[in-house]
Amino acid sequence: MTDATTATDGDESTEKRAAVLLSGGMDSATAAYEARDRGYDIYALHTSYGQRTEDRELECARRLADELDAADFLQIETGHLSAIGASSLTDDEMAVADADMDSDEIPTSYVPFRNANLLAMAVSYAEANDCEAVFIGAHSEDFSGYPDCRPEFFEAFENVVDVGTKPETDISIEAPFVEWSKTDIAEHGVGLEVPYEHTWSCYRENEPACGTCDACAFRLQAFQNIGVRDPIEYAERPSYVDE
Repeated sequence: MTDATTATDGDESTEKRAAVLLSGGMDSATAAYEARDRGYDIYALHTSYGQRTEDRELECARRLADELDAADFLQIETGHLSAIGASSLTDDEMAVADADMDSDEIPTSYVPFRNANLLAMAVSYAEANDCEAVFIGAHSEDFSGYPDCRPEFFEAFENVVDVGTKPETDISIEAPFVEWSKTDIAEHGVGLEVPYEHTWSCYRENEPACGTCDACAFRLQAFQNIGVRDPIEYAERPSYVDE
């Protein structure tokens, strides 16, 4: 995973384009603003796959794309991950568990091999639009529980992209926060002026956020660690900072 550089022809620079997996969540929003900060034009891809909060996530993703002045916004609806099931995000018969931030188990919210599915769509979108990179907001606290968020997964997927695209296609898989914590991302995003009020992380509810699922807990903890109030509404706002 390398930083894409601007191609040059004499003294003139060519446009840099990046496809960004824009879920509407905190991490993907920060990845999109990071891509813009690196000089890329944003081609935003949002996927709805039957997750419980898909309507709110789509609303946030559209708003973020507008804020970023994205060159394009594409929503793809796919039901296969929901049909496959085996995740509390997509299966109504499975409850979304309360946060257990010390657990080493893969959480029930894991959607089997989701990132491979999403990245495959993003690479298709990137190649069709002459993008040089695909950005995804995965990070270290994700890969402690989700096997498709590990650095070696993204490195392996980049090799698949190299083999499976046109000879002249050169697309890097950029996971800029893969070694970062959620707190690192929050601090960096505040510096980038990411409008976190237009993001959504809750696994359970469209409004207000529950405050107690894994996604809410890690998000609230990150903001509490940097001393910034999370701007979205919560049904509960527990303290997740270690005393």
